[in-house]
Amino acid sequence: MEVIGFAWKTLRRRKSAFAGAFVALLCAAALVCACLMLLETGLRGTVAPERYAGAPAVVAADQYVRETVDKGDGETKTKAKPLSERAWLPESVVETLRRTGVQVVPEVTFPFGSFTGHGWESAALTPFTIAAGREPGAGDEIVVDARAGLRVGARLRGYRVVGVTAQALPSQDTVFFSTAQARRLAGHPGLVSAAGVFPALSEAPKGAVVYTGEERGTLEFLDAEQARVKLISMGGALAGTSLLVAILVVVGTFALSIQQRQRELALLRAVAATPKQVRGLVGGEALLVGVLAGLPGAAAGIGLGLWLHATFVALGATPANLALVVSPFPPLVALLATVGAAWVAARVSARRLTRIRPVEALGEAALDSGRLPWWRLVAGPVLLAGGAVLTLVLSGLDTEAAATPVTMLTALVWTIAASVLGPLVARVARLVPLPGTSGFLAARNLRATPKALASVLSPLTLMVAMTCTILFTQTTMGHAAQNQAAAGTRAAFVLPGAPADQVRRVPGVEAVTPVLRTSIRVGLDKYAAQAITYDPRTIDLDVVGGSMDGFGRGSVALSRTAAGHLGLGSGDPVRLTLGDGTPVALKVAAVYSRGLGFGDVTLPYELVTGHVDDPAGTLLVSAPTLTRDALAKALPGTPVLDRAQAAEVGAANPQVTFVALGLIIAFTAIAVVNTLAMATSGRSRELAVLRLAGTTRRQVLRMLRLETLCAVLAAAVIGSGAALVTLAAFGAGMTGSATPYVPPMTYALVLVAATALALLSTSLPARLALRTRPAEAVSAS
Repeated sequence: MEVIGFAWKTLRRRKSAFAGAFVALLCAAALVCACLMLLETGLRGTVAPERYAGAPAVVAADQYVRETVDKGDGETKTKAKPLSERAWLPESVVETLRRTGVQVVPEVTFPFGSFTGHGWESAALTPFTIAAGREPGAGDEIVVDARAGLRVGARLRGYRVVGVTAQALPSQDTVFFSTAQARRLAGHPGLVSAAGVFPALSEAPKGAVVYTGEERGTLEFLDAEQARVKLISMGGALAGTSLLVAILVVVGTFALSIQQRQRELALLRAVAATPKQVRGLVGGEALLVGVLAGLPGAAAGIGLGLWLHATFVALGATPANLALVVSPFPPLVALLATVGAAWVAARVSARRLTRIRPVEALGEAALDSGRLPWWRLVAGPVLLAGGAVLTLVLSGLDTEAAATPVTMLTALVWTIAASVLGPLVARVARLVPLPGTSGFLAARNLRATPKALASVLSPLTLMVAMTCTILFTQTTMGHAAQNQAAAGTRAAFVLPGAPADQVRRVPGVEAVTPVLRTSIRVGLDKYAAQAITYDPRTIDLDVVGGSMDGFGRGSVALSRTAAGHLGLGSGDPVRLTLGDGTPVALKVAAVYSRGLGFGDVTLPYELVTGHVDDPAGTLLVSAPTLTRDALAKALPGTPVLDRAQAAEVGAANPQVTFVALGLIIAFTAIAVVNTLAMATSGRSRELAVLRLAGTTRRQVLRMLRLETLCAVLAAAVIGSGAALVTLAAFGAGMTGSATPYVPPMTYALVLVAATALALLSTSLPARLALRTRPAEAVSAS
């Protein structure tokens, strides 16, 4: 307790010395807490039923693919993965339920523009009641919900409104058709989406599952279940990366803080303080700063988590009704991680100071030799070897789920290696020739304080490396996918949602290929898939094995990546599960190379068309004699895109990834500002001495700018190198090319931003320090 009391007095008297550590720990706690909230939402998040709220139980098909695996010793375990499309229920199950004497309300659900369509027979599931007009009859009659803003007699997408309900669901717009019309529009004859049962059942008929309580929400909102899976993977990877980045930043901040107080701590050793007492003092200070920063940081993390969730909802990555789980677990873990990181960072930073003799400690405080301690000489090569191993591993990963976390880890390990060997790097950086009086002073400072330069290089390198890695993995993937799609699309025009028969009748149209996008599973492994009627006049997959001639209902084509994973080649049989859970046995007709542009699996259109939720899809149209305007005129009301426009529309949206990983970029930027401001503020006595020696205020500021530019230059080279090695390995595995796609303007903006932050973080504290009279500054320090 005496040590904690002494540490508290130190904090109170030297607030500025610990301000940087406080800021770093507060941001770290907020970042880790927010990421853990996403992870917990994926693990424990639930969705309340809306449409099925009035039914005590809902019977539907199983919405999961299940596989039993052998654990050894005669034990088995069943694993399940969610389907990408809705699995439909045979109407025979509904009849079986009715024979048991319970009331059964079947329903079908299907997309109708921005609305969700249903048959009026299922209105009792919510329940919905008519507020104006009447129930829909046959033909073009519909009933809309209260939120639609339509009156009886209005028209919606060619249908006439004959009724308006008194109710509206919180997160979905609803339109009702007659029972027969809804079954026809749903496109699944003999099947229903689900059936509400009154009263609740304890056991479902064979081939069906009973959903009660919150399970009804899971059934109603299948996208919420898929979003939960994404949040688990994203939250876990982001939390792990954030924690590693936070530890690196905190260690660097405490190392700088200890370095600035080295003379003070050496004096304590000289007046008979034992190494244990000094370690206890430093550890106590770290614990106090960790708690003081961790508590508001964890609280801020809750707000950051709420903002992240709201942003994901706005981007369409997470449904609004998948509420963010707010519990004590993420703030508590963030607080413990913050305090632990602070304590370890402080003890590690003070380790050498407490192990050498007091006279040596005073000597090192007065003169920075830049000599590396033995642990850095050991850890540096080990980390370099680890980076090399991770780079080799990354170059062999060809799935995004596996490559993304390894990519971040690889860039981090290279950056940590550079930080550990920072003083050696600083020796090279200080050799840059600098002109003029200010340049002479800057060069002398760089040569005299390699450890100080290394402490500044660490966050700058981290920022450049992580920013380049995060940004350019996305551009590399997007560029490769667009190139493959552009090279393989022979059709001149792309028509989203157009009827194929109508387009084929247009004079001048040579070939029409309908395309559906879905996903399938082979076992439990998920693959992006497209369904097409193959025509070489509209699409070229670049077949490298087998042939697409005669591609039909019993065939499947695989990308080279998928074929390699599955160990299959042309002519091999394969069993897979369609998006709605339908198992099929097919034969591999061909293996192709353009999987990034067209998906890993290509299926016959007629096989898939009845197994997707939205059968609209797109059309690839070859019409050599027609212009875009001529085709648009022949198909009024139908959007007609050329290949370039279609590539832009079909490009993957990386906004969610940028928002999530952008937090890490922001944290590293804060670390840069924090560290440079600390380093400059800690040099107030040095700057005052220079003023007393006759150096002008302008010369001092120019000297600091030159030092900062040298640090930025070194960090840009090292950070860019770490990112380039990582991106080359990522590209080799994911795209087959070790040349990443780096837009020059984006890269230039990264360097400009790093330079601007560094100069701003140096200039402002320096100007504040130079406002004090030199004699007063020297005496105060």
